[in-house]
Amino acid sequence: MEQITEKLDFADLLNTIAQEYPKIRIRFSTSNPQDMKDKVLETIALHRNICNYIHLPVQSGSSKILKLMNRGHTREWYLDRIKSIKKHIPSCGISSDFITGFCDETEQDHQLTLSLMEIVKYNFSYMFYYSERPNTFAQRQLSDNIPEKVKKRRLQEIIDLQQKHSLFRNQLNIGKTHEVLIEGISKKSNKHFYGRTTDNTVVVFAKRKFSIGDFVDVEIKKCTSATLIGEIV
Repeated sequence: MEQITEKLDFADLLNTIAQEYPKIRIRFSTSNPQDMKDKVLETIALHRNICNYIHLPVQSGSSKILKLMNRGHTREWYLDRIKSIKKHIPSCGISSDFITGFCDETEQDHQLTLSLMEIVKYNFSYMFYYSERPNTFAQRQLSDNIPEKVKKRRLQEIIDLQQKHSLFRNQLNIGKTHEVLIEGISKKSNKHFYGRTTDNTVVVFAKRKFSIGDFVDVEIKKCTSATLIGEIV
């Protein structure tokens, strides 16, 4: 690779790596929503070797709670980014983070989170209830005033809804064939490989004469909310 002297933004970096290494699959992890600009989306859409997957943490569906969290975005702004992702990359897998039971979160705020989930229907999410951390703004300035019983109930509602959406997303793949990168041996059976599609969905399939690191075409036969199950074609 030639030495790069000009200043690059993240989209430029993705573009450069994708062009230099066309045979590798590129996947990046957590994205700050403010950094997910259209230029980044256009770059992902342009290159086949950049995964059609974006982790875009939202934390809450309530603009009031987002402001208390100092997240730097509103519900409306975030949903606009989701709309742009789906416009530029229609088959993009999208995941998120949620924290429920944050300071002053009302039942209405919680329902706004559930309604946002219904709009987006994430492929999967990381979900937690709020616990106070020392030496943070929230610990110094806000009151951890949501009972633990309420936090746990709200978290379970988020988990249940996400499992429903994950199953829905995975069921859409049944009968389709995906290019899968083999990542390892299945934890449940040494006779099976596991790998990932370009949208970061885990696929399990019977071993054949392939190796970890190979790309294979897999037809999806069935699924759970967490995993696609298929056969090499």
